[in-house]
Amino acid sequence: MYSKKQSISSLSEGDKIDDIFVVKIKKGMSPYIKGFSFQLLLSDSSGKTLDYKYWGDEDKDKVKKAYDLIKPDSVVRVKGTVSSYKGKLQLASNNPSDIQVLEKGDYNEEEFIKPPKRDINEMYAELTGAIEKVSNKKIKKLLDLIFGDPEIKKKFKKHPGGIEIHHNWTGGLLQHVLEVLNYCRLSWELFPDLDRDLLTAGALLHDIGKLDELEVTSRIKGSNRGQLVGHIVLGAVYVSNKMEEIGMEDGLKDKILHMIVSHHGRVEYGSPKEPMFSEAIVLYYADEMSSKIAEISEFIKSSREDTEDDFMYNRRKGHNILLK
Repeated sequence: MYSKKQSISSLSEGDKIDDIFVVKIKKGMSPYIKGFSFQLLLSDSSGKTLDYKYWGDEDKDKVKKAYDLIKPDSVVRVKGTVSSYKGKLQLASNNPSDIQVLEKGDYNEEEFIKPPKRDINEMYAELTGAIEKVSNKKIKKLLDLIFGDPEIKKKFKKHPGGIEIHHNWTGGLLQHVLEVLNYCRLSWELFPDLDRDLLTAGALLHDIGKLDELEVTSRIKGSNRGQLVGHIVLGAVYVSNKMEEIGMEDGLKDKILHMIVSHHGRVEYGSPKEPMFSEAIVLYYADEMSSKIAEISEFIKSSREDTEDDFMYNRRKGHNILLK
């Protein structure tokens, strides 16, 4: 069993490496003056990436054989010395024995996903505690049915909330859902006329489609269903079927489904509908608060490892972010 020794984020020029990484991207073979080469983009749980270049000899078939063994998501053991090229760290080798594709069982896949930021069992207890406080019998029956399912419970405890942008760690989806729930609770305290049970249902169910949208192996990626359908539609279909099982009346059913399909707020952000009543609007902004604060907090934390400057440019935002 191989274990990760050093994260990409801690590497420096001149470091001697004999470690394991996930292949995030595999680029094609190409000729160079002494033979044939190929390039990989390696990653690990730090969220950083590292370029790897294999410089093969003139035996194209031999290089291709090594190349074909490597797949995206492969875990590879790599030996080499970290160097710098155009301001970026990289690894390079020309010896076939310096890169080895590992078999499942040779490593722990969880080492390549960011660890949870809060205790998983405590968070799930918080979720079930919120369900216990629901007074609407139909909503409570729906939430008990879904979150009492052993398979849903198992997946929900570990699932990330995203691939890269926010909550992309073990238990990230659960943490995100609880953050959204707490923002919804705050809104209810400020505006007591809001339906607290409806807010609880929307908060807990709005991203349940991500259990099917995202796959977790040695890295987080979109599933085929996720790519083709998306978590909003997947979630709405799943919850709709569960509401049919318990015979929920159409009015309440439609409100819960509307909250799921409108929680991204705008059509251009992926919502089939925009929020059309108070609780749906609260859910949209609660989701925005949780996701955007997590995104910027992770960006600041990561950027502080890369620079001592006061600011770092954020491509998604299109402007500088203060790091200090």
